[in-house]
Amino acid sequence: MSDVHVPLCFASCSIGTPKHTLHQKIEAIAHAGFQAIELSMPDLLSYATLHLGRDVEEDDYDALCEAGEHLRALVEGHNLTILVLQPFANFEGWPKESRERYEAFKKARGWIQTMSAVGTDMLQVGSSDSTGISSSFEDLAADLRDLADLMAPKGFRIAYENWCWATHAPTWKDVWDIVKLVDRDNIGLCLDTFQTAGGEWGDPTTETGRLPGISEEELNERYQKSLDELTQTVPKEKIFFLQISDAKKMSPALKAESDETGLRPRGQWSHDYRPLPYDGGYLPIAPFVKAVLDTGFEGWFSMEVFDGSFSERYGNDLAAYAKKAADANARLINEAVGKGKGKAAA
Repeated sequence: MSDVHVPLCFASCSIGTPKHTLHQKIEAIAHAGFQAIELSMPDLLSYATLHLGRDVEEDDYDALCEAGEHLRALVEGHNLTILVLQPFANFEGWPKESRERYEAFKKARGWIQTMSAVGTDMLQVGSSDSTGISSSFEDLAADLRDLADLMAPKGFRIAYENWCWATHAPTWKDVWDIVKLVDRDNIGLCLDTFQTAGGEWGDPTTETGRLPGISEEELNERYQKSLDELTQTVPKEKIFFLQISDAKKMSPALKAESDETGLRPRGQWSHDYRPLPYDGGYLPIAPFVKAVLDTGFEGWFSMEVFDGSFSERYGNDLAAYAKKAADANARLINEAVGKGKGKAAA
């Protein structure tokens, strides 16, 4: 085993299927030795509907808070905490005085209210994949600064994550540049193995599964250069947590175009083809984990996977899946620090 010990978290959206209750997920996660969950808003909505005995709309924050307070007690009763509420999307960059910006901040206030109820101090914000938003990092940072200032009186924090299909900030360096512009103590990074390896090395629209037009050797060198820059430039205290997942090589490759909902290819890839490490993926995620650890980071590692074949592969055995996730995390750390082997067969 490695000498690296990190607190472990599991995203509630990453285990089970819609037929499984949040309570069942929590039991499995706790039994496998995790210390926290990422609370997914769709899971909270489902929980609220079950708890209150009626359909709860996503903007019914009074109902979400009522259910959230009950959920908080349930989570604490399993010796877990709620690390973060997620995913807060398509927030930044809307034109001033626009309806979209008004709605984004209205939603933010509702989510902050919900954070108080469930007992978490952190909100995960993904870099926007909306069209019609500003490409100016100054503009994106200004909205996030306003959000950070809105959250500061409660002691709440923003974990800003690059989504590799985002409109203007798809890389870790993009979101780091924006966080520096925000210049607030209560905003930092949510880094993600898939978002970086899948954005800077992998590509679901090519037969090789790698970025096109570049040799594998040159691609690996360029990827490592990016990781070295991360280690050298991002302070460990600005990494709020690290999300872990791999990705499946797409065969056939995805079409290099948005789907009928407007979701870009990497977004489609992200939604259904992100397994646990050593469970059918192929991305170079261990080097990314090493780069993060080399900053001195000792914070939360969180499993956030999206395996569209969960039912066929794992059925109802949530406990075994959660245990497999914990084992995969330990193996990944060992590989990252040079004490383990590479990828396993699917």
